[in-house]
Amino acid sequence: MNRLKERSYTLGEIEQGKPCCVPQPHLQIQDLTVGYGAKTVLSQVSLDIYQGCITALIGPSGCGKTSFLSSLNRLSDHHADAHVSGKILFDGQDLLHDPVDTLKLRRRIGMIFQKPNPFPLSIWRNLELPLKEHGVRDRNVRHHKIEQALKDVGLWDEVSDRLHSSAMALSGGQQQRLCIARALVLEPEILLMDEPCSALDPIASAVVEELILRLRGRYTVVIVTHNLAQARRVANYAGFFWMTERVGQLVEFGQCQHLFEAPTHALTAAYISGARG
Repeated sequence: MNRLKERSYTLGEIEQGKPCCVPQPHLQIQDLTVGYGAKTVLSQVSLDIYQGCITALIGPSGCGKTSFLSSLNRLSDHHADAHVSGKILFDGQDLLHDPVDTLKLRRRIGMIFQKPNPFPLSIWRNLELPLKEHGVRDRNVRHHKIEQALKDVGLWDEVSDRLHSSAMALSGGQQQRLCIARALVLEPEILLMDEPCSALDPIASAVVEELILRLRGRYTVVIVTHNLAQARRVANYAGFFWMTERVGQLVEFGQCQHLFEAPTHALTAAYISGARG
């Protein structure tokens, strides 16, 4: 597994503007087009996702952001009528055309969904099950990984005395952090997040957002969000999607600060200002 050579920075250092990564492409997307049946929902998207950085995808509902995200680890395969073309290059492998073990791919590229979706099992089993599925047989190794993942998302101190209680009894914010821990326990390289805070109250949302910031530099994160202020707070890079003739397109992509403060496209400027969208 490839790991970043750059060190991770603390939240305080990030807030002071220190770089969390050197922008080297982790995923290279070229002319990505996604459709379902006869309908094309996303057309010819090209951008690089940089290693160790957070990339935010913004734009109105229905412009293909979630379809883009689900294509990156082949979750789109679960739609019988989905068709994806173009190239997604990951460590030199074309995920769309080369032979791919999707189980291993989704271990390396994890997904966090909009609504928390813990398994109806204990907190412990939520993390143990994916480890067993991916072949981690040593009980002590599993224990270490589970404890570390819960610490990484700030849950260990909150749940260590009830690890064998139902995960469904956790609050919404705790459930979402558990789902993030369930992805982290497999030690992925990339995390895909589809509006991870939209189903949470403001306090829980702030906790998850701070967690996302702590992941920067350790993981490559791609987050879909309708919260422009959140995108601006957390992201190194941002992409603005828009729908043209009922087909989603990438209008603009670049450093987050530049996109928000000096967008090059009139549509981007109008959306950020609230005049469109």
